Amino acid sequence: MIDRTRIMETFLTLTGFDSESFGERKIADELKRRLLALGVTPQEDRADELCGRKSERSAGNIYGFLPGTREGTPVLLSSHMDTVKPGIGKKPVVHPDGRITSDGTTVLGADDCGGLTAILEALRVIREEGIPHADIEVLFPAAEEIYGRGSAVFDYGKLRAKESYCFDLTGEIGEAVTAAPTILSLDVTVTGRGAHAGFNPEDGINALTAAARALARIKTGRIGEDTTVNFGRIEGGSVTNAVPALIKIGGEIRSLVHDTALKKSEEIAAVFREEAEKIGAAAEVEAREMVRAYRTGDDSPVVTRFAEAARAAGLCPRFGYTFGGADQNHFSKNGLSGIVCASAMHDVHTVHEYTFIQEMEKLAELILEIVKRA
Repeated sequence: MIDRTRIMETFLTLTGFDSESFGERKIADELKRRLLALGVTPQEDRADELCGRKSERSAGNIYGFLPGTREGTPVLLSSHMDTVKPGIGKKPVVHPDGRITSDGTTVLGADDCGGLTAILEALRVIREEGIPHADIEVLFPAAEEIYGRGSAVFDYGKLRAKESYCFDLTGEIGEAVTAAPTILSLDVTVTGRGAHAGFNPEDGINALTAAARALARIKTGRIGEDTTVNFGRIEGGSVTNAVPALIKIGGEIRSLVHDTALKKSEEIAAVFREEAEKIGAAAEVEAREMVRAYRTGDDSPVVTRFAEAARAAGLCPRFGYTFGGADQNHFSKNGLSGIVCASAMHDVHTVHEYTFIQEMEKLAELILEIVKRA
């Protein structure tokens, strides 16, 4: 029932569009056209406008509803539309063994066109073969690569589904993650007082000194089984012969336990304040929640259904957790029990990204088996 030629055409068409975050206009229009041809009336929201990024190249989230032909559990199928940079002028290259890459100058866009392609193929087979199914909802979010900005502003009140399958994970088809972290973005500002470094350094308060002493006290990297801390950006000062009056530092906390992330944020803020106060400086730490942690139970229907579907498709289901965020973080926050599933993409976020046509075939088959069991 799965058509390899059709999968290839769909994938090459979708990856041929420029679709960096908040630049998804063309791929959004193509997805709406294809959904309409499958009997699904697409709706586009105002996600780009709500995020303050409205332009002629931007798009909102694309939602579609396919009424069920039998009783059952409504399910949500989702893959995002955008890619990371460099994603302008993508040229997919098909190799004899079924591997597909870019030409080496951009990402390929299998993240997440692999998932989009498989969902569309599954819907087409359902329509052509008249496969009985419960209500199916699809959501193709915009700007997922920026902490799920599109799905963060989606109106979840319109959904019938309480279970979600988010196809956006590197790995072998049949793998899925049931837990993902809270990600807190940290913006640290240390304020001292400027002075000439040679003529009157005693009149200055060195903001860099306070920042360095604080950083030396804070453990970074994997600080526990479920938590990581990193500082990746520092800027400030102006010239070497002036005491720096202002230092800004950017970092993040990731934890599979939301309260642990919040507690660590408070501890880090306290360290910066203490070291600043010791020399008469001041420190402020702003922590912004980018995504919130979730954990879907091993015995939840969405997990058991995925495992049954995977085995029916000849796959070995495997579950784990991730330290990356995805649209599922926002789905879970809004009441959807779900998992993130491997979606035919490898070496993502690099110009070496690749997929296999055979993997997208297998993914489409897996989605069909999920729908049959809902």
